[in-house]
Amino acid sequence: MSAEDILLLRRYTFPEGVRTPDDVVTLMALNACCPEKCTEWGDYFVEQMTSFIVDGCYPIGSLDEINVEWIESVLFKDGVIEGELELAAALHILDVARHVPPSLKMLMLDQLRIALAEGRGAYAQKRAFRTGLGADDVAYVQRILRGRLGRGAPLLSPAKLAILEAIDREASTGARHADWQFFIDAVLPQPRPARARPEPVRRWLQVPDSFFLDEEMVA
Repeated sequence: MSAEDILLLRRYTFPEGVRTPDDVVTLMALNACCPEKCTEWGDYFVEQMTSFIVDGCYPIGSLDEINVEWIESVLFKDGVIEGELELAAALHILDVARHVPPSLKMLMLDQLRIALAEGRGAYAQKRAFRTGLGADDVAYVQRILRGRLGRGAPLLSPAKLAILEAIDREASTGARHADWQFFIDAVLPQPRPARARPEPVRRWLQVPDSFFLDEEMVA
């Protein structure tokens, strides 16, 4: 796929851009069948996929659960994004949509968990570390959560916290970037030590209570 091919696509195949599900099928087929692609193809693919789902589908400019189901059916396979451009498209969709349902954010966060646990998916191939969590992983999570790192747990749902906890657990055997540790300490509820039960008041003089009740002994 050359730059000249993309000009032909813009001029003749998709003169108004990718506008229908059939257009998406054609775009996906072209991406799958061309082993060699120019740099412009990646930009074109991401641009057209994002424009179709965000600007061409209801609700215009945002996403709903129906959109998320469509994205999952087109870009994911068994819960994993396998292609580099599909991953780039999904992330760009997250960037530009005014509203993103939590379900899509959870799917994207799960790509990091799967990368750590199983080494599968496009995100696993682009990570700097095979174990542990690096600066690129922190940036990835921050991009999905739209910069909410370090602002505290109340902004994150229990479902998101569960995935983040699973990610942290999977990375426990490797090095962790300092920003990740700061973030995870801020958002995950920390177990509080059990409060010590107060010891009963003891008399310094160890005598039974009956001693004070016996008039003869007290006298």
